[in-house]
Amino acid sequence: MPGRAKAVLTSADFDAELAERYGWINRAVPDAELDEFVAGLAARIGDFPRDALIAAKTAINAISLPTPADVRADAALFQQLVRGEAAQQRTAELFQRGFQTRGRTELDLGDALGDLKAVD
Repeated sequence: MPGRAKAVLTSADFDAELAERYGWINRAVPDAELDEFVAGLAARIGDFPRDALIAAKTAINAISLPTPADVRADAALFQQLVRGEAAQQRTAELFQRGFQTRGRTELDLGDALGDLKAVD
């Protein structure tokens, strides 16, 4: 199984280095440097002509974003799956373990999902 599929299908958490290797992010910035990094990036982008920024964003979105029909199809499939009995049982178990409250289940959701019992 390819690495990206393995990361998604196992629901395991992964670190920034792995996310970068898979191309999901292009860098990780330490928290202490984040504000300065974002300010510098915003200033650099702000120096480009507005029409060039709009054209670049339009071109990038045209080749990289799913179509509205694809988004709707994914949303419909997700809604169908979360209404299923197996998903309902697993979600109930997560709530019993503290899902959506600050604690181990919420902060280590990948591990919590991996600990759930299999449901047929």
